[in-house]
Amino acid sequence: MTVGADLRAAREAAGLSLARMAQRTHFAKSYLSMVETGKRTAAQDVISAYEQVLGVSLRAGCGDPVRVAHEWLVAESPMAAHVRAGRRVGGSLVDELDERVVELRHLDDVVSSRDLLPAVLKELGEVEALVGSASFAEQVGRRLFTAVGELAQLAGWIASDAGRCADAQRLYLSGVGASEAAGDRVLGAQLLSSLSYQLANVGNPRDAALLARTAVRGADGASPVVRALLLERLAWASVKAGDAEGTWRALDGVNDSYDRRGGTGSEPEWVYWLNQAEIDVMAGRCMIELGRPGDAEPLLANAIATYPADHAREVALYLTWLAESHARTGDLDAARDVVERAQRHAATMPSSRAEDRLDSVVGML
Repeated sequence: MTVGADLRAAREAAGLSLARMAQRTHFAKSYLSMVETGKRTAAQDVISAYEQVLGVSLRAGCGDPVRVAHEWLVAESPMAAHVRAGRRVGGSLVDELDERVVELRHLDDVVSSRDLLPAVLKELGEVEALVGSASFAEQVGRRLFTAVGELAQLAGWIASDAGRCADAQRLYLSGVGASEAAGDRVLGAQLLSSLSYQLANVGNPRDAALLARTAVRGADGASPVVRALLLERLAWASVKAGDAEGTWRALDGVNDSYDRRGGTGSEPEWVYWLNQAEIDVMAGRCMIELGRPGDAEPLLANAIATYPADHAREVALYLTWLAESHARTGDLDAARDVVERAQRHAATMPSSRAEDRLDSVVGML
């Protein structure tokens, strides 16, 4: 069954007409019809929209995501076969590699860091070995280095979630080198921005803010949604560093940039997850840090309600912020109820970040 057919089957199982789905996702009915019938490729933002409306996961192979991650770990990558054979790398192999990177990235939504990190590190190592030993044309080489940079960012993010912050920093910085080799300054900015987010949480917030500003200024040609992501991380680093004015300025920039986003295919795939709900969550978190928990509560509650149940880590994390907003406004009963919800979600998808946040909020209560 094709992805489009999967989307149609899930929609019909939920009892939604195509017209109603178009209304809820804000895509044209004619466009969704072509996607469902296979006349147009199912873009990631369309799949994400169906998932949010229907409350189910529609990613290929995610019915048993831990099994998928394990099979990825034990199976041989086509990159390894190319290294052994010493063949010249062509565009078709890089196309396959790009698809593998996308699949791993989306598995991170539904698979714990403990289960996924070994598979991502294995893939990164095999691609790095390919780059170091194979021959290829300049254009293919740029795409290979881009893949290394994207895998390094993903591995760093997952390592950070697993509490392996030193490994995450090493991976992020190695990815910056790969992005430079690829001539991709925007990807390099994404890697530096990811590192700034880690530093804001477990390091020196002032260093994090400097790194986040560097990423924003250095991302020449960044698309609107990518720029919104970089500004989000600048907002978080700024608020952790005690710079209220800089936080509000960055949050305003996030909204302005996101409002300028284009249509399908106008953004790099690695920013697929940034939507209005994510933006509202970050704004709510910053408001709590700025001493405005009452303003944060509706933003957080409404955003969390849009997340699919299988995105358990994000739901658990964001519920901890909702609980904190209740606690800081004095509604301790509501805070305890939300903490219990967060604990149930966290139990299904272990995460050091979620565990640390839960410990922090429980300590407040």
